[in-house]
Amino acid sequence: MFRFITAGESHGRSLVAIVEGLPAGVAVDVEKIDRELERRQWGYGRGGRMKIERDRVEILSGVRHGLTLGSPVALMIENKDWQNWTEVMAVEAVDVPPEKQRRLKRPRPGHADLAGGLKFGARDLRNILERASARETAARVACGALAKQLLTNFQMEIRSHVVQLGGVPEKPLKLDWDAIASIAEDAPLRCADAEAQARMVELIDDKKRAGDTLGGIFEVVARGLVAGLGSHASWDTKLDGKLAQAVMSIPAVKAVSLGAGVEASSLPGSEVHDEITYDEEAKSFVRLSNRAGGLEGGITNGEEIRVRGFLKPISTLRRALRSVDIDTKQEELAAFERSDVTAVPAAGVIGEAMVALVLAKAMREKFGGDSLDEMRRNFDGYVEQLRAY
Repeated sequence: MFRFITAGESHGRSLVAIVEGLPAGVAVDVEKIDRELERRQWGYGRGGRMKIERDRVEILSGVRHGLTLGSPVALMIENKDWQNWTEVMAVEAVDVPPEKQRRLKRPRPGHADLAGGLKFGARDLRNILERASARETAARVACGALAKQLLTNFQMEIRSHVVQLGGVPEKPLKLDWDAIASIAEDAPLRCADAEAQARMVELIDDKKRAGDTLGGIFEVVARGLVAGLGSHASWDTKLDGKLAQAVMSIPAVKAVSLGAGVEASSLPGSEVHDEITYDEEAKSFVRLSNRAGGLEGGITNGEEIRVRGFLKPISTLRRALRSVDIDTKQEELAAFERSDVTAVPAAGVIGEAMVALVLAKAMREKFGGDSLDEMRRNFDGYVEQLRAY
């Protein structure tokens, strides 16, 4: 069984994570994990927190001499900003003067503040904010980086790009793998269309001056998958459902689509379903199109997986929205915490991590193995089975 868990608060001492189920013998490159963390922090429109944090991972267990041991891998990412929050976020009971408590009692619309406060009975909504913060996703990206390092042993690749931001361009971009792969990592918004990207940057500047925020759409593409991951047999084994849940769990994502997505609902079947042919040289079935997004009946069909996440605008606005003080019940403006104008490129990187984690789990369920060598043997045998079908 492959699984992961994260812990930690936005302004706590650190974020931690445990990844369980990696086979023994997987080469782990810490620099590649750090590179993924850097990618998550990159993007035009990010806020002041990105200037404070320089995320780096420390592996505490499960790896020896650069290879996984088959035991749980423990990760830690230090929060640099914790130095400014040592009393407010102290683990032990401390007497903090009221003026330094930084208590949150004016919930921000669109955040978990009020719903979480009601659920847990919290009188200081910081108890909710700190864990609900998107800061937690740094730990997910580190876990996803490990999943990617497992998947590369099976020639699988995952990339993301921004297809729309703030309604620009009017129609979300549709690009092939090569166009996505050609996007420079230092592109301001990880968008392949230079003209659209320049308009996005202008829009971000306008909304920043207005104290507003922007949402958008990112796409994650995974290629090199074999047919047969996931299952049609039960609702909770369908891989498209698992991918949708994983991407939907990213903060601010309010909708997820696979392949043609909602567009397919308005088209006739002849323009939606992917016709099948056979490649004699490769000894494999192929689709003449990929409107299904690489999944049919909850099972991978060998084509690229394409998943899109639709982000609402970030909920923390410098131009605060109306709210209510939970003590006085009087209407006041919502509290303002340091925030971004937009984080769509970062959400794409988080999306890559979540897709990688789901695919790594599916691969482990399908091919098992206590060591990477054993898993490879099982995988190679299955590939031969597919070719002989």
